[in-house]
Amino acid sequence: MESWTDWPSREALAREGLATARRWTGWIGRIGGLVGGLWATFANEQLNTQQILIVLVNTALGVFAFAGFIRSAPRMNLRRSLAWLTFVAVEAVLCGLNHAPVMGIIFMCAIAVGSIQRLPIVAAAPFTLLSTTVFMVVVPHDVRNWGNAVTILGLGILGYVTRQDWEARAQTQRTLSQERALRTAEAESAALAERARIAREIHDVLAHSLSAQLVHLEAARLMVDGGAEREQIRERIVAARRMAQDGLLETRASLSALRGEFTPIGEFLVKLTGDESARLEVTGTPRPLTAEAGVAVRRTAQEALTNVRKHAPGAACTVRLSYLDDSVELEVVDEGGKGGGELSSTGSGLGLLGMRERAELLGGALEAGPTPGGFRVFLRIKG
Repeated sequence: MESWTDWPSREALAREGLATARRWTGWIGRIGGLVGGLWATFANEQLNTQQILIVLVNTALGVFAFAGFIRSAPRMNLRRSLAWLTFVAVEAVLCGLNHAPVMGIIFMCAIAVGSIQRLPIVAAAPFTLLSTTVFMVVVPHDVRNWGNAVTILGLGILGYVTRQDWEARAQTQRTLSQERALRTAEAESAALAERARIAREIHDVLAHSLSAQLVHLEAARLMVDGGAEREQIRERIVAARRMAQDGLLETRASLSALRGEFTPIGEFLVKLTGDESARLEVTGTPRPLTAEAGVAVRRTAQEALTNVRKHAPGAACTVRLSYLDDSVELEVVDEGGKGGGELSSTGSGLGLLGMRERAELLGGALEAGPTPGGFRVFLRIKG
């Protein structure tokens, strides 16, 4: 019984999403009904000027009252809506009593259809039945027949059918609105995630590049303090400059990687280990990795080798890349070397934390810790 006591939804009453052709059809039907009713009245009745004016006034007042009902229904004020419909019913009776029975029937049909479409059915159905009964009792005998009563009440049934159609259309509109809102939210979420990922990549590139530069600049400072040869100091400064250039190149490479345009990870590690004098071992069948997985492996390898250079300068280092069925593993192991040294205090100390966070964001894991002979960084990630 809940649907019988409910008002139509606001979306149904607003007629949002209704095709233009249907709107025009509805207006043409209303205007055609009025024109046809007036034409039938004046064609079948011999009316004098006064009677014609009475018919026109009653018709105009009936149209005005029905328009007021149409405007008030979306506000869901039952008393006001029923008051407007009562006004329409009165004009229908007056038309029936003043030589315009066709207009009276048209108004009664409008009441039957409009009330069922726009009011709670528990109020609309009794009002339609009561107003139809009063109309049939009051109008002249030639209008008081079962055919007219059946027509009025039958159009009430049509009003119920169209009400269901409106609700179905309104539900479609609600679904479309929810889908649009969902797509907008997804697009905004994707944009925010992409911005965060780009920011993270650029941050990691700059952190790695600046850390490496700091290693060389700190070495240059120590050489100056220790009275080293000018050429040795120059080499360190040139190396720092090269690191700055490499940082810019890496930033561009990271943006390309996010678009899936980066060098295969195997080729990248060959160059990286060659620059760092590390040994590279590759097991499994090489395959392309996703952009996120490839960048994670690149950054982890870079950070691990930078830490070796900082904390174990001169240590023998091995980089192992293993392609598994549904994942890839990277292991960077050093053998200790000269130990902490003077450059071990440089850097932010957040490199391992950043690598671990990157791995966890992609559903992987990172392990880092000392070994009997040095230090080990191990990354496992899906890709």
